[in-house]
Amino acid sequence: MMAGCAQLVPQTMTLRTGWPEGVPRKAEIASVPFFPQTENQCGPAAMATVLSQSGLAVTPERLTDQIYLPARQGSLQVEMLAAPRRWGRIGYLLAPRYADVLREVAAGNPVVVLQDVGEFFTRWHYAVLTGYDYEPGDLYLHSGTTRRLVMPFTAFERSWMKSGYWAMVVTPPDRIPVTATEPGWINAVVGLERTGNREATIAAYTAALERWPDNLQAAIGLANQHHQRGALIEAAQVLRAALRRNPESTVAMNNLAQTLSDQGRNGEALAQVDAALKLKGPFEREVLATRELILGRIAQQTAGNRTSGASPRR
Repeated sequence: MMAGCAQLVPQTMTLRTGWPEGVPRKAEIASVPFFPQTENQCGPAAMATVLSQSGLAVTPERLTDQIYLPARQGSLQVEMLAAPRRWGRIGYLLAPRYADVLREVAAGNPVVVLQDVGEFFTRWHYAVLTGYDYEPGDLYLHSGTTRRLVMPFTAFERSWMKSGYWAMVVTPPDRIPVTATEPGWINAVVGLERTGNREATIAAYTAALERWPDNLQAAIGLANQHHQRGALIEAAQVLRAALRRNPESTVAMNNLAQTLSDQGRNGEALAQVDAALKLKGPFEREVLATRELILGRIAQQTAGNRTSGASPRR
């Protein structure tokens, strides 16, 4: 019988023999708002729930056009993950593990889950996991028209596993989910960056560098955001810090040279770009283009100095 149960609900059985280290046996986020889900509107309602929990005043009606697909009478996972970006938030796809879902709830992050709740045929449904109590074996969900649906761990897993254990959280850009991986968070930030929300992107890259200070992609991304808003001093500071940790990064050297030149510090810029060329690394064409730009600016500056120092004609 135990072997049969392990096959039916393998992750629940794993929890019985190996509860995740550091995770409390009981947790619930009482502050999570509740939006009753109307027919086929579980996606917008679930998304409104987690966006509101992140500090935004959002209703399901404002999300329907962004998430709900009338032809499918529902919402696809890709729309669910993309929707938070429009609001300056990050949707993060969790690993398909019970332990990660529990960790997020214990950290105060309600989790959107995708279930098959059909009795005789597949019926996909989004719910929001807000708590759990391991001793009685219960999970608490905002689901349908029920604010606090109590569901056993086993029954939940049977409905959840059919989606491939799909789950996501939504956080402000400066708050990284506790189970986030370095590449997973950076990929999520890149998606946010494409929306053009500079303030949120800067916050997300800054948070990434606080947790993973050696991450070169985050440093380059943050410096680019500062450069685009004209904050050249901040951009240079980020790039110098990145080079201290990644001294052979051609991209960081090239971008620092460009930034220094944009500040009018062409002598320093030329030394930096020449150092990048000595590495014989990737992006050599881009580095050469930057060098030509710097040499052109130096020539213009020299010509300007000669003109300003010339004697006036008589």
